[in-house]
Amino acid sequence: MIPPTMSRDEVRDVDRRAIEEFGLPGAVLMENAGRGCVDWLLELGVSGRVVICAGRGNNGGDGFVIARHLENQGVDVLVLLFADPDSLRGDAEINWRVLERAGTPACVVKDAAADSAWRDHIASADWIIDTLLGTGTHGSLRDPFPDIITAINNASGRVFAVDLPSGLDCDTGDPVDVESQLAVRAEFTATLVARKRGFENSGAAQFTGDIRVIDIGVPHGLFESNSK
Repeated sequence: MIPPTMSRDEVRDVDRRAIEEFGLPGAVLMENAGRGCVDWLLELGVSGRVVICAGRGNNGGDGFVIARHLENQGVDVLVLLFADPDSLRGDAEINWRVLERAGTPACVVKDAAADSAWRDHIASADWIIDTLLGTGTHGSLRDPFPDIITAINNASGRVFAVDLPSGLDCDTGDPVDVESQLAVRAEFTATLVARKRGFENSGAAQFTGDIRVIDIGVPHGLFESNSK
């Protein structure tokens, strides 16, 4: 049985075991995660311009899958990639290349301080999908993430976070940056596999909003074998 909550280390172990022990490709897990998020977004009535803010890790890769499936549903999407595409690796790179070949609208922001156009895209969005930072984030936020998170929080669009709001600590439910106390304030959080341990912190609700657990296809036998 899937545990009611999972820590950062437990999340990493689930991904590793699903891939290494059960032979489930990471690209399949990412596809299931993105598609599950889109199912909820469609239930919520997503419409207008949807801006997907993506980092270079697997959380960003989930965003690329979301972009593809939303576009297939006729939704107006724009991906903002806050990284050099050449720095992408693994499943995230695979899904980015698919977007490139499909001609999905995207802007690469290599220097957020010098390029201000991304601010206008976020400010004018009807929906903002947060796939900047994943569960592995800890310590102080590095540039340009404080500026991006602030722009998201100042925007009028509805905010949908994937796995957890960027800047929130998976284990404690507090912002990772103790000084700034900065994290994305989402209206909805689609968390993968199980609720994160930090969500039990009553203060986390102001960042997560409504939470739904997304099934990404991890075999339940993985959890059963782990408990023996």
